[in-house]
Amino acid sequence: MALHATSSRDSVRAAVEGEPEWAGDASRRPAAFYSAVFAQIEEVGWERLVSGKGDGGVSCLVFRILDDQGRNHLLEITLPMNYPSSPPCLVADVPYLPELQWSKGSRLKDVVCQFQEHLKILQDYWSIMDDIDKVLWVVDPTKPTFAMSHRRIALDKKFHENLSTVLDFALPPPPSVNIEDDEQVDCGICYAKHLPIDDELGTHSGGTTDYTCENPSCSRAFHSVCLRDWLRAITTTRQSFDVLFGNCPYCSDPVASSLETSSMERHEVFAVRF
Repeated sequence: MALHATSSRDSVRAAVEGEPEWAGDASRRPAAFYSAVFAQIEEVGWERLVSGKGDGGVSCLVFRILDDQGRNHLLEITLPMNYPSSPPCLVADVPYLPELQWSKGSRLKDVVCQFQEHLKILQDYWSIMDDIDKVLWVVDPTKPTFAMSHRRIALDKKFHENLSTVLDFALPPPPSVNIEDDEQVDCGICYAKHLPIDDELGTHSGGTTDYTCENPSCSRAFHSVCLRDWLRAITTTRQSFDVLFGNCPYCSDPVASSLETSSMERHEVFAVRF
């Protein structure tokens, strides 16, 4: 049985008295419970009661609450069987529910007051969301509710300017590409930051990129080992003594890679031969 916005004290009492006999005593609460709930609804205001259902129309109560900006919110309060020893359960159209402070002496008006305080906290948030809905092209949701905390917006060339307008401060420009950034130190050939740990790579084992294209507009980083192997596989690569000459795989500017081992490796080899 549901009670609507026009419900009065008499209609609620009629709902309780009209509970069917087949419901049995197990589904009914003590008479004192209904009297206490009626009194607590009176404290909140019968004009705020939108509906009531379950167990004579008082197990689940829905109240209409106005916030400071005149927004209407429906607060659903479900009373457990051992109410008021246990706190009620709340459902409302808000991004998150308040942490209800409850004691055995708490009443429905305390729930409503705490919810109203919670609405005050959310006022600035909803104002920002309203501005986004007005200024930007919102693709989804098409009909946002107070509980929704996301907006998917369409982007165009004026997005940066529009977002600055909504936030009311200038946004920083995108940072320039810097080869020293972590995202830019991956090898342009093997696409890894570190070489694998392998004894065959000698001192290069586990090493990071150690060669950079000298073209300022490219500045792509490579492992010298990867660049050497890549140049070996290209038919246009030229060799002079122990140096391979070719073109950068990204900008085609000249690059070179030595076929010799590192100075440390050469020192070790010479020491053995000596």
